[in-house]
Amino acid sequence: MSPPPPDHDEEAPSGSIRLDKWLWQARFAKSRSRAAALVESGAVRLNSARVVKPATPVRIGDGLSFALAGRVHVLRVRALGTRRGPAPEARGLYRDLDAASPALEPDREAGK
Repeated sequence: MSPPPPDHDEEAPSGSIRLDKWLWQARFAKSRSRAAALVESGAVRLNSARVVKPATPVRIGDGLSFALAGRVHVLRVRALGTRRGPAPEARGLYRDLDAASPALEPDREAGK
């Protein structure tokens, strides 16, 4: 019996993953089709360039920005992932570059 054929879903070069698959694994989309629709809508920027192809390769160190659920997400890809795991595992795939933004922190001076 011959081994199963390789997964041709990953057409991207080694060391990368499809953008729609990464967004799904990082839990920014509930399904791959929703992740693909987000990319196809032109709402995602990869390294400051707008992308519209879900198969666009993403590599470690790439910057992503997109608007989702009323918030603009600005991220740096830290890992590619191998599965869609639990939320803590998904958060390890990226670094949120907007987390320390003063606009998102509560106004500490207002309470004084």
